[in-house]
Amino acid sequence: MSTTLTRGPVRTSERSPAPDLARGFMLLLIAVANTPFYLLGRERARGNVHPVDGSPLDRAVDLLVITGVDQRVYPMFAFLFGYGMVQLYSRQIASGTTEKRALRLLQVRHLWLLVLGFLHAALLWQGDVLGAYGLAGLLLVGVFLRRTERAQLMSVSVLLGLLLAFTAYVVVDSSLTPLSSAEAARAAEGALLDEPAIALTSYVESIPVRLGEWATLTIAQATFGLVIPMMILLGIAAGRRRVLENPGDHLPLLRRVAAVGIPVGLIGGLPSALDHTGVLRVPAHDEFFLLVPLLTGFFGGLGYVALWGVVGDAVARRRSSADRIPSAGAPDVRAGGVLALDGPVAGALQAVGKRSLTCYLLQSVLCAPVLAAWGLGLGWHLSSFTVFLYAIGVWGLTVVFAVWQESRGARGPAETLLRGLTYRRAVA
Repeated sequence: MSTTLTRGPVRTSERSPAPDLARGFMLLLIAVANTPFYLLGRERARGNVHPVDGSPLDRAVDLLVITGVDQRVYPMFAFLFGYGMVQLYSRQIASGTTEKRALRLLQVRHLWLLVLGFLHAALLWQGDVLGAYGLAGLLLVGVFLRRTERAQLMSVSVLLGLLLAFTAYVVVDSSLTPLSSAEAARAAEGALLDEPAIALTSYVESIPVRLGEWATLTIAQATFGLVIPMMILLGIAAGRRRVLENPGDHLPLLRRVAAVGIPVGLIGGLPSALDHTGVLRVPAHDEFFLLVPLLTGFFGGLGYVALWGVVGDAVARRRSSADRIPSAGAPDVRAGGVLALDGPVAGALQAVGKRSLTCYLLQSVLCAPVLAAWGLGLGWHLSSFTVFLYAIGVWGLTVVFAVWQESRGARGPAETLLRGLTYRRAVA
């Protein structure tokens, strides 16, 4: 027997600017973080995917990306993912949907995200994160969504303690144990580590390779990596307090988190960046360059979210000020959407954020067939600097697309698909 949910997806008038601003910015960082994987035939450094050679411009870009972008983006995305769970769940409950049916809606949505991640990996990009978020959501939502905030934060504390302890052990061990001559030689020389799924010239042969890498990455990030589960739980806790929907009520907290989290994230990425660019050789083992950025990236991603919460408050205040001016009039949200409300810059970022799933997938469409060896193979001819420019250009095209959709009052195609699949299955 079929039933109907009390209400459908969120309306434009209900959206707070902060989460969409953060998602729009995050997608720029995702493009910058992912495109170096497409550089082909290059000798790469230990602990990251960036080439060891290049011009001073290439070195400067590597320093910037390793310090401020690598392993800082997906934690930010995970927090917003957890926050969005609470938004969806709370809207359903407030409209009269039972807890059981609202929970089922989330579970169905996460299952479809896992399916979309599988298809994304099979067709284009082995580094897909949709599967990891979908799997983590399936594992966490039934256990933690309705638990107390104390239980959620205690769980994060335990997981963070485990990650801190393991990282501290690796740091101490790296400091006390010298590199063997073979390890030292490998560290000095680097290694040719093209991504197999990108370096293969046959598209058909690349499909199972991509899926194998995706499956390993999805399970590792959703569970053993610890960062995604922790950030989702923090997002759930913050969503209950409506921290990003009412950032003005939480400005001291947001400012403190940004002031601490962002520097910790940058400092944590600095040893790897300095070692990679040859500015300062860090005599550490490969595990050091994996775990230290992983741990500090957790704080960096949290700091980025908090920063955009502060920015979102400024945008919301500007909206309120404009509404209080009689001559300004009330902008017609249907004619231009957030572009009419918040202007071209903040409006464009929000337009991308509202269509983050579409824009994320569109990045792969614009990158993989052009850069991979099984496509046009442009990755053979680019450097760190030029692929950085390419990433910005790709993000810029997604902005243009999102702004066009916003001006038409249209949802993103991927959001429309996920919405249809979720709500149709959830009421069956």
